[in-house]
Amino acid sequence: MQPSHSTIGRTIKLVVVPLLLAALAACASSFKADVSRFQSQLPAPQGQSFAVVADDPKLAGGLEFAQYAHLVEGQMQKLGYELASPKDASLIVRFDYGVDNGREKVTGSSFSRDPFFSPWYGYRGYYGRPYYASRLWGFGWYDPFFDDRSLDSYTVYTSGIDLKIDRAADGQRLFEGKAEAVSTSNRLQYLVPNLVEAMFTDFPGNSGETVRITIAPEKKK
Repeated sequence: MQPSHSTIGRTIKLVVVPLLLAALAACASSFKADVSRFQSQLPAPQGQSFAVVADDPKLAGGLEFAQYAHLVEGQMQKLGYELASPKDASLIVRFDYGVDNGREKVTGSSFSRDPFFSPWYGYRGYYGRPYYASRLWGFGWYDPFFDDRSLDSYTVYTSGIDLKIDRAADGQRLFEGKAEAVSTSNRLQYLVPNLVEAMFTDFPGNSGETVRITIAPEKKK
């Protein structure tokens, strides 16, 4: 007796669904960001102090900003710079962060064309406010193997951070850096730490060069 088309269809679904879930897990195993950095006479850490301030005045004094600024402070201290108050620091580090409102991606069910399996498909980055607009976390997508529709849809978000370093004495700009990522999450608590780590990977980098930084997944205890 030959198997019916419906039986074959169910069998294919049972085979492909685990593969789909495995692919999703693989996508979530690392964090990729595009990092652009420019520098001009950035001094060596020895004898230099710094303070992190909000580049956007609306963020100044906020608890959320303080949490993310602490990440930048930790990275600067690892490089050998000494933390100081803004009035005493020799370097002023201006920091900004955000995530956009997201955009829906709709594709066919073919894996080869589904940008979920290639997170940078259709990537178009942009910097600066007002694209920084925080939302509640959430993403939606559906898959034809679960609801028999012919299209997949989900929401992707572009997140970014800006980092600028000025000499306190005369305000001269010494460093500018931007890091952007496209992901299915808009949770700043997840995005900002990864973007900061990407920014300081091989810091300060080659001036004028944009590189793709991959952050290894956090080790589970």
